[in-house]
Amino acid sequence: MRLGVLDIGSNTVHLLVVDARVGGAPIPAASHKRELRLAEHLEADGRMSRKGIDALVDMVASSKEFAEDTGCAEMLPFVTSALREASNCDEVIAEVERKTGVALRVLSGQDEARATFLAVRRWYGWSAGTLSVFDIGGGSLEIAAGPDEDPEVALSVPVGAGRMARRFGGKDVTALRRHVRAEIGSVIGEVLRRGPFDRSVATSKTFRTLGRITGTAPAADGPYVPRVLRREALSEAVERIAKMKPAERTQLPGVSDGRAPQLLAGAVVAESVMELAGMEALQICPWALREGIILNHLDHLDYFNGNGVGVEATH
Repeated sequence: MRLGVLDIGSNTVHLLVVDARVGGAPIPAASHKRELRLAEHLEADGRMSRKGIDALVDMVASSKEFAEDTGCAEMLPFVTSALREASNCDEVIAEVERKTGVALRVLSGQDEARATFLAVRRWYGWSAGTLSVFDIGGGSLEIAAGPDEDPEVALSVPVGAGRMARRFGGKDVTALRRHVRAEIGSVIGEVLRRGPFDRSVATSKTFRTLGRITGTAPAADGPYVPRVLRREALSEAVERIAKMKPAERTQLPGVSDGRAPQLLAGAVVAESVMELAGMEALQICPWALREGIILNHLDHLDYFNGNGVGVEATH
């Protein structure tokens, strides 16, 4: 079946269309995305602004049309930290559904960590042993760990790359680093108690970009090429990025205009979590939250019709 997963994040709204079947890997078929930067539309009182709501409604409507045009049997829409934290979140979701017919699901930070962990587990398989997984988003850092498909610990720390960039800018790296380490340090012990880990993994655009800057293979080489982010190379990159203006960062491999302003903050978060967790390297997984949402959905399709298409369980 063809499924669409609509990820409404702090920076980008991304509809990923995949061909999926129970027991198989979801295969990307099409993509539709737009940088809305919803987190920047949160007003002083915590409400999502009118401009932000209108942009979201327009993008959801556009995504619904795209999903229909590409033959999606179903669209799985969800929202993460930016809209989740808006004081008028319920009102926004109701307006989106009223105007587009799309009912958005709010994921908690722990939900995000669990779904991402599931995706990583399925990518590497049981032979990977006990996993620790790290995912830097726009609003938060998700951490999960354990030996199974459902992690023993799933945490969300409010130190996302976009959030930290807005709070600290690019001028006071020392204050940024101290804040990030204090936040991560308050929870990292809960993760490390689940160790030792057989494999430590990073997911998300931020980690992929940092990997690219430090020498990993480009996306054009395909998803099966091993990619590893090493802490020593990352620390060197942090020093280099801190001296660059956002416009100069776009000359680095894999850095877009939209991501450049938050690149330093994301790099500091990545460096901090690796140091506090005592990890010299993280393997970069091509699957993350969106794939986890799809896999979880497929897990609830527990038998097949005559065409080999999953049918939702009724028992």
